[in-house]
Amino acid sequence: MALMEKRFLKLQSLRLMAAGAVISGCLMAGSAIAADAEKTVSKKPDYALQPEVKAFIDDLVKNEKFSRQELQDVLGKANKSDRVLELISRPAEKRLEWKGYRKIFMTQERIDRGVTFWGAHEKTLSRVEKEYGVPAHIIVAIIGVETYYGRQTGGFKVLDALSTLSFDYPPRSKFFTKQLKEFLILAREQKLDVSELTGSYAGAMGIPQFMPSSYRAYAVDYTGDGQSNIWKQEEDAIASVANYLRENGWKAGKPIASKAKVTGTKYEKAVSDSVRPKKTLKQLEGSGWRPVAVLPEASKAAAFKLEGDKGAEYWLGMHNFYVITTYNRSKLYAMAVYQLARDVKSSYKTSVPKSGKTVAEKKPL
Repeated sequence: MALMEKRFLKLQSLRLMAAGAVISGCLMAGSAIAADAEKTVSKKPDYALQPEVKAFIDDLVKNEKFSRQELQDVLGKANKSDRVLELISRPAEKRLEWKGYRKIFMTQERIDRGVTFWGAHEKTLSRVEKEYGVPAHIIVAIIGVETYYGRQTGGFKVLDALSTLSFDYPPRSKFFTKQLKEFLILAREQKLDVSELTGSYAGAMGIPQFMPSSYRAYAVDYTGDGQSNIWKQEEDAIASVANYLRENGWKAGKPIASKAKVTGTKYEKAVSDSVRPKKTLKQLEGSGWRPVAVLPEASKAAAFKLEGDKGAEYWLGMHNFYVITTYNRSKLYAMAVYQLARDVKSSYKTSVPKSGKTVAEKKPL
């Protein structure tokens, strides 16, 4: 892939949060999503006859060498989903504070299932960590937050979701039309049946919940079977998450975040809406911020405040914390990944006896 095209696809993937694609889907059980998807499909519109769809088809025929008849047949099968439009208009994560968000993703069951997932895929995770420089526990946590380790990948047909949002949701039509285009291209490249693929209400797909542009840019065929199958191949999904983080700037061995203590009267001024680390630790310390963990003096961080169960929590996010937010542009999301990763790693270490088998392997959940 040409460098400029890859950068463009990367930029598109960074807009994942703006699309509201991932976390809201995780807040609902997969079976409930599937039921909703089936119940709320509107009377089928004839998308192929709409002017904007004709222009979309013209573009793919001219620039991507698609068959016009093929596209008309595919889009003729697409259904408008009122449920998709309902969900995209009120993403659940925007209504939550950290204390509520944490209760959803930091459960003992999710931690235990993370240990089980790690035990089942220990060899793959170990190889991927060495090859990509991304820690196994971070990969496990992202998959755990995204889809409960592959259990909740979404029950909406991707073709329906993306067609609905492309042609019946004007506020984000440009973004989703691009994603629909990427989806049709990747289906051709990977020899996938577009009418069968399922995902979230916004078209995020598979175990790692990749949008189509992210799939084309970062999905990995780790099994070597000729297809990057992030729906059913955990090995492909694991490597794809690692590849995504590495390509978006993950720095191996570097810190992620630290809780902080604040003093004085200037600390509030250092709080930033952005999680991009811009200030040095020395600058932050001058404003009354002191990390609880030992961090390299040359580190840069972003200071932010979260509302926890016991009141305000103060945190410093480092470069790798920011990289996690490229997966989903929310500091709550990144904090859930960070804390779940930490707890899964701790539990995994204590569950590996001398036999080399995890407790989870011996006694399934």
